[in-house]
Amino acid sequence: MPGVRPAGSLMNERGNVTRRTALLRLAGALAWIASVPLAQGAQTQLTRAEWTAIKKAISQQLAALKRGDGERAFGYASPSIQAQFGDAQTFIEMVRSSYSPLLGARYTEFLEGAVIDGVIVQPLRLIAPDNTVLVALYTMERQKRGWRISGCQLAPSTVQAA
Repeated sequence: MPGVRPAGSLMNERGNVTRRTALLRLAGALAWIASVPLAQGAQTQLTRAEWTAIKKAISQQLAALKRGDGERAFGYASPSIQAQFGDAQTFIEMVRSSYSPLLGARYTEFLEGAVIDGVIVQPLRLIAPDNTVLVALYTMERQKRGWRISGCQLAPSTVQAA
């Protein structure tokens, strides 16, 4: 019927694509193009299951360190950390000398993790026996065999222990 367009039609009465339709198509194409690098590049969000697996890897490494099981603790380190330290004995000696607050904490609590510029960061609050509060900022990498720790920085916390 002349002059009548079906609902949802992308064309005007003359059969031409409307300006609105063209803009919508362009916006859709731009949105798709913008999303391609994110899909192929660094991840910006993780699922709850991924965060749980990250916390598990950190917890298991920390438990191994506290038991003195250097081989197991070293196994949770990323390939680059393993290459840097070479063997489990060197790794655990470094942890004992540089990360003693991790080993001596009377209380630990995972804080909310974040992905910052493609880097996965999982904070862990540490409360020492003297009530000093630090935050261990773990950086993580996904490897074929699961999540591995690629770094850890100790930072002072603005929170005070009771």
